[in-house]
Order: sequence, then structure tokens, then C-alpha cells
Amino acid sequence: MLRLQRLVLTDFRGYAALTWRPAGRIAVLHGPNGSGKTNLLEAISLLVPGRGLRGAKTADLPRRGGSGAWAVAGRFATLAGETDIGTGSPPEGASDRRVFRLDGQTPRNQAEISARAAMVWLTPQMDRLFQEGLSGRRRFLDRLVWALEPAHAREIAAHDTAMQGRNRLLAEGRGDRAWLAGLEDSMARHAVAATASRVGMVNRLNGALAGKVSGAFPAARIDLACPIAARLTDRPALAVEDWLRAELEANRPRDARAGTTAVGAHRCDMVLTDAVSGTPAGLSSTGQQKSLLVGLILAHASQVTEARGFAPLLLLDEPAVHLDPDRRAALFEALVGLSAQTFLTGTDAETFAPLAGRAEVLVVGGGAVRMAGGG
Repeated sequence: MLRLQRLVLTDFRGYAALTWRPAGRIAVLHGPNGSGKTNLLEAISLLVPGRGLRGAKTADLPRRGGSGAWAVAGRFATLAGETDIGTGSPPEGASDRRVFRLDGQTPRNQAEISARAAMVWLTPQMDRLFQEGLSGRRRFLDRLVWALEPAHAREIAAHDTAMQGRNRLLAEGRGDRAWLAGLEDSMARHAVAATASRVGMVNRLNGALAGKVSGAFPAARIDLACPIAARLTDRPALAVEDWLRAELEANRPRDARAGTTAVGAHRCDMVLTDAVSGTPAGLSSTGQQKSLLVGLILAHASQVTEARGFAPLLLLDEPAVHLDPDRRAALFEALVGLSAQTFLTGTDAETFAPLAGRAEVLVVGGGAVRMAGGG
């Protein structure tokens, strides 16, 4: 099974240097606000493709007062044996970009990282996931897909690279039709492939959730608000690619004026609904939204385990917030029953009392992690 065996931080956020070896399958990290709990989860989240659980800019990651360079390294037990994954500043020093290392080498692409490790997380910021813009929901959706299909990261990256090139040409007023057509062809191919993966994950997860109308967490249904996904329901992929290429070409004047691309994989939105009541998450209470997301994450972890033979790491930042006592207890019981290595944070150790004897409990503060009780 996938396990983080060692985490090493160098000049990352508030940590000058830290080596931590998680001992339990479930780790509870508690301490006051500002003690560095979320920083630890963020460091772990950066060991897979994406911008981590905070979505932070690379420039915000180095420790203040440090050298300006930073690094995060993790050793994992995987199905293929021990694997070292690292990320941080490039060798030439501080930069606004970050690099990856896989077993000491530069990976050919990010899909190689996703093939070794998968993670899914919940943060307090996600309590507003359905009141804010679609970009956060799309990133959440894509993390679910990456955990099931590692190649999805490559499709998204290729689509976005082609889109950025197209936007730049249009902004500069360079009407090279052949060049634009080539970029639009790349966008269309990768957008349809990425959307097909999203549709496949949604169908799989909805199938697993169908009929589950009891229990502490309400059954959820995911739908995609996406013209590409809608066309893939009754048209072959090649026909959808042709349609998207034509749309991109027709929209060049509009996109040049707006400075954005009106259609593509980046316009996909995720709609989450209570499967029993039919109430969209956006119209539900904060507590109900949190319950829907928790139930979705638990079901997804089971699906990844079934599909890939290992469960993703679960990073749950302040998961008890907005959950009533019964649902908190149900969450902890569910985590004990899963095979996923899980990291939870909170300010109050008493919140996690139901996990006593079943989780490693640690205190975070002062740039260190120590066993509760001073051990």
C-alpha cells in the first residue's frame, strides 16, 4: 500500500529543517493556529503534480529569513517498492518555478509522479467551494481524476500550454493562421482526452454512490457543466475534436478582445448534488456541503483502491469543522476502516478523542513535530 515513510523539509514555510517519520497509518497533528500544521500537509501535497492544497505561488513557499531556496522530499512505500519524490527550487537557486525529482532523477513528465503516488485533500477553504468561482471546483475535480488516471495530469498540462501560446499570439495581434491552427489542434485533442477522463471518473464514482441513501454522510451525485462533456455523451471523440477546433477558430476575434479563451477544458465546472433531496451543494448549508464532500472523498478513496491497488493519501485539514459530533465520530470510524494513510489536523486534541489508541497523535509547534505527551 502507499505510505509516506519520511518527510524532509528544508527552508519551507516556517520550517528551517525538519525530518519526520510518520509511524501510524493515521496521524493526528494538533496545535494552536499558526503552529505549522497546515504547512506540513501542504508540503506533502506538493509531492504530486499541481500547486498543492493551498494553491500557493512558488514565491510564497521559501522560509522567510532563509536562503530563498526551498525543498520538500518524501520517501514512499509503493507497490513498486520504495520511491523518493522531491520538489523545490531548481539547482541554480531561487526561482518562480519548482522542479521535481523522482528517485534522484528528473522525471520525463508529471505523469511519472502521479503513477507512483496519489493524494486527495480537504481544507477549510473548500467550505466555500460552491460559492466561489469554477477554478477551485475544477482543480478539486482534476485531483480526483489524477488519483485514478495518472496520465490526466499530462493532458491538462498540454492543453494549458497550447492555450497560453494561443492567448499570447492573439494578444500580440499575430494572425499566423497556421500557427494558431496548430495550437488549436493541440488544445482540441488534449481537451477532449482530459474531458473523457473526467467523464469516466464521474461515471465511476456516481455508480459507486448510487443507492447509498443511508449512513452519516449523504450520498452525492457529480455532474459536469461542460459543453465538451455534453457532446461526448452521444458523439465520437474525433467529432468532438472537430467541433472544438471550429469553435476555437470562430472565436479568435472575441478571444483576442477578451484576452481569454471562451471554450476548452478550462471551462469545465463540477456540480455536486445531494442524491436524496436533489439539493445542489451551492444551496445547502455549510455543514451539509462539508458532509457531501467528506462522503465523496471516502467513496473516491475506495474507488482508487479498487482501480489501482492502493489507496490515495488523505490530507484532511481541520476536517471536524462544521461537522456535528455524530458525523465526526462517523468520519473517524470510516478512516479507521479504510486502508488509506491519513493525516488530520486540528487545534483541539479532544476533538480526536475517538481515535485514541488507533492513531499517532503529534503536537506541532516551534518548527518541530513531537509525540503528544512529550515522547
